[in-house]
Amino acid sequence: MTAADTRRVLAALTKEGATVRFCGGAVRDALARIPTVTDIDLATPDPPETVMRLAASAGLTTRPTGIDHGTVTVVADKRAFEVTTLRRDVETYGRKAKVAFTDDWKEDAARRDFTINALYADPDGTLTDYFDGIADLASGRVRFIGDAVERIREDALRILRFFRFHARFGASAPDIESLTACRTMAPLTASLSGERIRQELFRLMTGPRPDYAIRLMIEGEVLANVLPQAKRLDRFSRLVAIEPAADQLRRLGALLDGGADVVALRLRLSNAEARRLVEMCPPLALPTDADEKGRRRMLYAYEASRIRDGAWLALADTGDQRYRAWIDDADAWQRPKMPVGGEDAQRLGVPKGPMLGQALRQVEDAWIASDFTLDRAGCLKILESAAAR
Repeated sequence: MTAADTRRVLAALTKEGATVRFCGGAVRDALARIPTVTDIDLATPDPPETVMRLAASAGLTTRPTGIDHGTVTVVADKRAFEVTTLRRDVETYGRKAKVAFTDDWKEDAARRDFTINALYADPDGTLTDYFDGIADLASGRVRFIGDAVERIREDALRILRFFRFHARFGASAPDIESLTACRTMAPLTASLSGERIRQELFRLMTGPRPDYAIRLMIEGEVLANVLPQAKRLDRFSRLVAIEPAADQLRRLGALLDGGADVVALRLRLSNAEARRLVEMCPPLALPTDADEKGRRRMLYAYEASRIRDGAWLALADTGDQRYRAWIDDADAWQRPKMPVGGEDAQRLGVPKGPMLGQALRQVEDAWIASDFTLDRAGCLKILESAAAR
């Protein structure tokens, strides 16, 4: 609120007397004492055209990112601010809505999803709270504004957002009306796009209480409508308890009981993400009695990330602390490079093709057997024998 770029935007937008307030997540996160507030949203009764004119006159860059719905992005010193005109819903259909601009702050607040997201703060820090969002935030309660069923009918994604915010801010039993509405309306989530489901689930998994939120989703048969393959709450909860930092994809893998390929397709994962998820279901079997040399051989044979995922999931599954040696080795692993290559083989007369590959594999087998200590001279000697054969 006091940063120079923020003050510059506020000065531009209030030049002609309009009231401009911080809104939504920025206010909520500041009140929750979250140390880093990244997204700064502002609200104003001025229409988008006025916002763009005032920003331009102050030398600020503007982008009409959602101008039909009243949103303009204003950029100051490389920081982006989303500035949205106060709105009221005329007609809603899913995520989108037909809106009309207004100068009524309470009307604007009433169209938001949860009480903790309908908070406003003046530039001097004065708070405006129409629906007891401050009290809800303080008590760790996530609650819909107005009729919960109606708010979900407007946008089914709000079901997932309810559990995501509960994982983040929930510090008490869930609001019964909100939870009941999510359970009742859960079948609507089947119509959501994979991208939107993935975004909400991944955000949920990094919250302070993701296992509690996931349990509520399973008990209410919400998760069964979104990802019926997600059944391993036991392993998921244990992984959350021991992981030093949240890995969203690994936590998703811990939650799945098969069907990773179907889930990857449903969530529209990238090719790399899909491959990693499939390789976790089931995870790579890692022998607990392997010595350092044996672990290095497997690390060379497989990607360190696959070894790491397998070790974390095995540790969560069994509690066997011997898997930590695999994790430590995977974290420290730097894949060695064999001292000789195809050019060396060709200089020794091995032609391109299958014979070249066979010769190099003979060298590689010996190099691996030496625990990667065989130097270039030793590798060349083996390569010469292979070339002669």
